[in-house]
Amino acid sequence: MVLGCLPCCSHNGYQQIGNNGPRFGVRHLQCILLFFGLAVAYSLRVNLSVAIVAMTDRNASNPDFPEFDWNESTKSYLLSSFFWGYVVTQIPGGYLSAIYGAKYMLFYGVLICSCLALLTPFCAVGGGWKLVVVLRAVQGLCQGVIFPSTHTFLSKWAPAEERGRLVGYTYSGSQFGTVVMLSVSGYIASSSLGWPSTFYLPGCVGIVWSFVWLYLCSSTPGQHPTITPNERRFIESSGQARRPSDAGREEQPRPPTPWCSIFTSVPFLVLVLSHCANNWGFWTLLTEIPTYMKNVLGMDIKNNGPLSALPYFAMILCTCFFIWFSDILKQRGTVIPLGFSRKFFNTLGTWLPMLALIGLGYITEGEANVRLAIGLLTTAVATNSATYLGFHVNHIDLSPNYAGTLMGITNCAANFMSILAPLIVGLIVWDETNPAQWRIVFLTTAFVYFIGNLIFILFGRTRVQPWNSRPTTRTPSPGGGGARDEGTEDRGPLIDA
Repeated sequence: MVLGCLPCCSHNGYQQIGNNGPRFGVRHLQCILLFFGLAVAYSLRVNLSVAIVAMTDRNASNPDFPEFDWNESTKSYLLSSFFWGYVVTQIPGGYLSAIYGAKYMLFYGVLICSCLALLTPFCAVGGGWKLVVVLRAVQGLCQGVIFPSTHTFLSKWAPAEERGRLVGYTYSGSQFGTVVMLSVSGYIASSSLGWPSTFYLPGCVGIVWSFVWLYLCSSTPGQHPTITPNERRFIESSGQARRPSDAGREEQPRPPTPWCSIFTSVPFLVLVLSHCANNWGFWTLLTEIPTYMKNVLGMDIKNNGPLSALPYFAMILCTCFFIWFSDILKQRGTVIPLGFSRKFFNTLGTWLPMLALIGLGYITEGEANVRLAIGLLTTAVATNSATYLGFHVNHIDLSPNYAGTLMGITNCAANFMSILAPLIVGLIVWDETNPAQWRIVFLTTAFVYFIGNLIFILFGRTRVQPWNSRPTTRTPSPGGGGARDEGTEDRGPLIDA
C-alpha cells in the first residue's frame, strides 16, 4: 500500500511493487536470532559489573569461593577496561561486516567474547586483576564489531516499511540481556555455583547461540537457502514505495567506501551529533543517578539487582509501545512523511528524558521523593527507547550500502561521550551530598539532550545520499522516473516501522 504517493510514483524516483511478503518469514527469524545475540552480548558486557560485588565481598555471595581485596581504583580499571577495546573496533567492525558479511562478524564477535568470559574466573584467581583488565579489553575489541555489524545486517534484511519495527525489536535484545543479568546474578552468586557462574552461564549460552546463528543465518536474503522468492522480492524491492537505491543492494558490486563524502555529508554529521548527545544523556543517567540517589536521597540502588534492572525492563516495554503506536498511525492511514516520523520519535526519545532530568534536579530528600526519583529515572531511561525509531535507524535511511560503517563511526564518537560525561560530572560535583551541584549536572545534561535533538529536527534528513552508490547514467522513463525530485526527499511510507 502506497500512502499518499500514488500520483507521485512516476516522478519521485519511487517504484511500486504489489508484493507484501509473508506476515512471518525468514526475515523475522533472522531478527529473533539477532535479538538473542544482542541479549547474550549485553549479558557478557554487564556481568562483571554485577559480579564484582560478590568477588570483593564474601558476605554478599557464597563464601566458599575466593574473595579479592580490590580497592575502588582497581575496580574502576576493571569496569572501564571493556570500553578501551570497545571504542577501537567500531569503525573497522562496520567496514569489515560490509566486506565479509555481517553474519560472520557477529558469529566471531559473540563466540570469542563468550570464550573469554569462560576464562575470566581462572584469570582472576591465577593472574590477578591486571590479567582480567587485559581480558576485558580484548572482550571489548570483539564486542565493538557487534553493533555496526547488526546495522549492516538489518540494512540487508529489513524492508523499508518494516525498518523501524524490526530495528526496534532487535535492539531491545540488549535491554533484555541486561535485565536478565542484573536480576538473576545476585541469586546465582549466592547459590552453590558461586560468582564464577555469572561468567560461565552467559559464556555457555553465547557459544550455543553462535553455532545456531551460523547454521540458520545468512548475511543477505539472496544467500539464504530456504527463503521464498516471494519474501526475497519483498525485501529487495519492497511492497511499498522504496527508492531504487534501496532495491537489489547485494546484487550490485560494492564500490569503495566513500570516506571523504561520508565525513563531509551534512545529514551524516548531524546524525553523529545526535548520537553523541543521546549517549551523553543516557550514560549520565545510568552511571551517575545511583550515586546521586545514594548520597543525596539516602538510597543505594547499585547493589539492588532487581531495582537496577527496572529502567531496562521499562525500556523494553516502551519499545513495544512505540512500535505499536507507529503501527496504529499506519493503520489509520494518516499521511506522515518519513522524515517527520524519524524526528517525531527522536523527539520523544530525547526531550521526555530531558524533562525527567530537570525534575530530578529539584528533588529533595524524603521517602516519597525517593519513589518519585526512581519513577523519573525509569521514565527517562525507558522513553529513550523511542530513538530506535529515530536516529538509530537513520543510518540505514541515509545509506543502505554503508549503514554498518556509519553506525561504527557514530557509535565510536558517541562512546567517547560516554567516557567524557562522567569526567565532566566529576569536575562539577566535588561534594556528592550537595543537591545544588547535582542540579547543575542534570540541567547541563538536559541542555545537551535539547540541542542534540533540535539539530536533528532542523538538519536531519532521510533521503538516501548520493554517495550511497556509484553514479549511474539513467535513461528517463516515459513517466520521468529517472529524475530525482529534491523537493520530496523526505517523502516515504507513513511510519517507517
